[in-house]
Amino acid sequence: MKKQTLLLLAIILLGLNLRPVLAAVGPLLDRIQLDTHLGHVGASLLTSLPIVIMGLGALAATFLRGRLGERRGIWLGTLLIAVACLARGLLPQATPLLISALLAGAGIAFVQALLPGLIKARFSHDAGRLIGFYSCAIMGGAAFGAALTPWLAQWLGWSWALATWAVPAIVACLVWNRAAPADEPAAAQAAAPLNPWRSPRAWLLMAFFGVGTAGYTLVLAWLPPYYTSLGWSAEASGLLLAALTLCEVAAGLLASSLLARCPDRRVLLGVVLVCLLLGLIALVLAPLALVVPICVLIGIGIGALFPLSLVVAQDHLDDPRQTGDLLAFVQGGGYLIAATSPLLAGLLRQYANDLRLSWLMMAAATLVLMLMATRFKPGSGRFHTRGG
Repeated sequence: MKKQTLLLLAIILLGLNLRPVLAAVGPLLDRIQLDTHLGHVGASLLTSLPIVIMGLGALAATFLRGRLGERRGIWLGTLLIAVACLARGLLPQATPLLISALLAGAGIAFVQALLPGLIKARFSHDAGRLIGFYSCAIMGGAAFGAALTPWLAQWLGWSWALATWAVPAIVACLVWNRAAPADEPAAAQAAAPLNPWRSPRAWLLMAFFGVGTAGYTLVLAWLPPYYTSLGWSAEASGLLLAALTLCEVAAGLLASSLLARCPDRRVLLGVVLVCLLLGLIALVLAPLALVVPICVLIGIGIGALFPLSLVVAQDHLDDPRQTGDLLAFVQGGGYLIAATSPLLAGLLRQYANDLRLSWLMMAAATLVLMLMATRFKPGSGRFHTRGG
């Protein structure tokens, strides 16, 4: 197998391993809470904590690249994901579960902080589309985690069902170890300094990514429990999340393939945000009667919005290292924003016992995203000067 093809395979495998550790929890959450005595807020931390760590790790991307390098940092991150999954089988109690969430978040953070810059550097001629496909692999991993884990839990118990996701993470480690290119010398990485912290445009991109990803994390954490509260089984709610995630993958692939034909990203953003808004409204008004349209609409909205948010940010720069730094800032702050949505939903469920309020809040946030998207006119806001 050619080195470049093996590297592409490794990137897809890495993407597939970045979400099962999160998506596998939702369909089993009621069972986990019953056995571990976690409350609704504590249960929400199983999703929120990794996302917080993902955000902090992304903000530290430059430091991680300097201290570990891309090759070793990505390998270490994938190994941490495997360790976190295995720990859930060995220690299925509340505190170890929360610690495993922190470990998983750190592992995901390492990979997400370092891999986009490597993609931009190694595939500069087609980086936008490849980042789109990598994003789709991430969502595909979530689909596998949501669909397969409840069925595995019937045979292995919920703790070892969660632990089985260590296996694909170990496979990704082995493939990455063979495929990863050597880190470039520091001199080859030198570029004009970029300081996104002082750029209003960078903050806009970060807020857009964060609010959009908040919809993804909210659905990931609370859609299965929402439907189990309506009478569905854990297996059925897991399949629903998996089906929705497959819609996300299809939408992400379609959006990525249309990028060359849509230099004005606002066209695609408008379509996907309308789909997301309609799906959230239906989720509040008729969650059982309209379950199929909800699955399709929210899947299209979330699935296309995630890669488009990254591509819109990437459009602002040409230099790979500066692009990596900007994407690290956007994802870092964005994931910190996104981490609040499962936690807020857990608080609302604990005190109001009603998840519909969370869907309504996300619908309002989607309207804000529509206004923000109007700012992304082609060629506007590019980083031409030192410091962004």
